[in-house]
This record gives sequence, C-alpha cells and structure tokens, in this order.
Amino acid sequence: MVGLRGVGKTVLLDRIRDDAESAGIQTLRVEAPERRSLPAILAPELRQALLRLSQNEKARELARRALRGLAGFVGALKVKYDDIEVGLDLSPEPGLADNGDLERDLQALLEVVGQAAAQVNTAFALFVDEMQYVEESQLAALISSLHRTAQRQLPVVLVGAGLPQLPGRMGSAKSYAERLFDFPEIGPLSDEDAAVALVNPARDEGVEFEPEALTKIIEATQGYPYFLQEWGKHSWAAANSSPITAEDVETASLTAIAALDESFFRVRFDRLTPSEKKYLRGMSQLGPGPHRSGDIANEIDRGVQSVAPTRSKLISKGMVWSPSHGDTAFTVPLFDEFMRRIMPGDDWRE
Repeated sequence: MVGLRGVGKTVLLDRIRDDAESAGIQTLRVEAPERRSLPAILAPELRQALLRLSQNEKARELARRALRGLAGFVGALKVKYDDIEVGLDLSPEPGLADNGDLERDLQALLEVVGQAAAQVNTAFALFVDEMQYVEESQLAALISSLHRTAQRQLPVVLVGAGLPQLPGRMGSAKSYAERLFDFPEIGPLSDEDAAVALVNPARDEGVEFEPEALTKIIEATQGYPYFLQEWGKHSWAAANSSPITAEDVETASLTAIAALDESFFRVRFDRLTPSEKKYLRGMSQLGPGPHRSGDIANEIDRGVQSVAPTRSKLISKGMVWSPSHGDTAFTVPLFDEFMRRIMPGDDWRE
C-alpha cells in the first residue's frame, strides 16, 4: 500500500494504473473532491469493477456476493451519506456490510472483494487521487479496512495520491498508517530530466531547443511538470522555426503565465475567503517559502494565535502545508508570484 504526494502525482497515478491493468489487475480509479463522501465516490466504481470481475467464471460467485454486499453497504449508509447515487442489480445479502457503520461495513466489503480477486489469482487495486480531501473519519475507515485485508493476506491494495499534508492526515486518522503505507514524495524534476521532457518530444517532431531557451524554461517552471508542459506548448506556438530560441521563450512566458492565471491559479484563488486571501498575500510578500508562522502573522499585522484558524482552513483546502512544525509553504510553485499579481499594491493590508 502506497501513498504518493507531491508534484506530478496525478500523472504518475494514471501510469501506475495503466501498468496494473496491463498486468491483469482489477482497478478502481476515483478522485476525492471536496464535499463528497468516500462511500459516494467508491460505490459506483466498485460496482463497475465487480461487474468486470464477475465475467470471470471462477470469480463469478464471489464477485456477485461482493455486489450483494455493496447493495447492503449502500442501503445501510445512504441515510448518513445522502450523496451516494448508484444503481444496483442484486438484492443485499442480510448481514453482509449492512450495519450502517462505515468502518465495519467497508472492512466486510473489501474482504469479500479481496476473496473474489484471490479466486482468480489477481489483485484489486484502489487508485484514489486528492486523498487529502477525504474526511478524517472516512479516511480512518479506509485505512482500517486495508489493514484488515492485509492481515488476512487478501490482494487488495491502495495507491493514493495527495498534497504534502497527506501523510500527516493519515497518521492522525490512524496512528499505524505510517507502518502500513509507503509515502514516496514526488518532487520537481531535476534540470536534466526537465530538459529531457522538453527536448525529446520536440525532437520527435524535428524541432530543437537552443540551450539558453531550455535554461529559461527550466528556471521559469522550477521543474514543475505541468508548468513544463505549458511553457513547452506556448514556446512551440511562439516559434516560427527550429530551433526554439530564448526570445521565443520570453514571448511564450507572457502567454503561459496569462493562461495559468486564468485557469490553474484562478481556480484556487476563487475558493478563498477574504481573510484567506489576505493571509496568502501576506505570505507571498515573504517569497516562495517556507515561512515561519510568526513571520506571516507579522506581515499581516496579526497575532499568531488569531490567524491559526485561517492557516488551518488553508491547509484543509490544500493551499498550504506545513513541512515542519511552525513552518508554512505553498503547495503549488509560483503561487506567491500569482498572489502579488492579482492583489498588487498595499490595499490588501487594509
């Protein structure tokens, strides 16, 4: 069981899933958005995965039993989690995953799912993106259920991806999560790898980059994979011929930043309250970070304790994280620059 965190997590999650499916592993892929319950996002995908598994004659009986368990699971939890919407063809099996307690029912459900997968010598893999948005009690139920399947040596695994606060949240949900999962951190690409990511696709199309152009893109993007894609796309569009030059990259930087401001950054900014915007704007005055909580509080002329609730809300929204006690850092590179662009001057201090 692995928990991924950091830059490029979603792309890597999808690649791991593709490899798993190529190996014949049954997979389930969900994203955990804010304000959606874990049962609601799992139930429809579990149904599809179990229907696929039921097509195997050896696993049919156990897969259909798991589907009956899923029917009981949904029926028992629908009152508490009213966002569950899934059509089920089989009637519930009395006593199977139908207690109405998420932790106990999810354990029972994943056990029978694991038994069905074991019947045909395969595994069942849950791929969950944006795990930092799963509520703690629901996260605890998921961790406990995977712990149970591991104890019973059933082939059920989780590959989760989330922002840097994910390991801390999982540890808070269940103290033994650190022993149950690996947490590899996916950081920015090295300069060498970033250059390869730009050069090889372009070279396949007969286009080269000047060395100075590569240097400018790598410096601008800080090795963040998504930003590399944006700068590469806009540099390609700006160039009239090969090789792509440093001047092309300068032109592309204007359009790349504008595109990110209107989409990637703006989506995050629009989720903020006025007090949260002020906190992040003050934080941006100090640079990329990480920064001491006291320094941020001083920047916005507030006491550390008075802004602690705002900081906590920003962490829960995935805007910032705490790399060490008392430190705060942006979860997205270049967000400090965006905050200074969108809230220029000093009016934000009022």
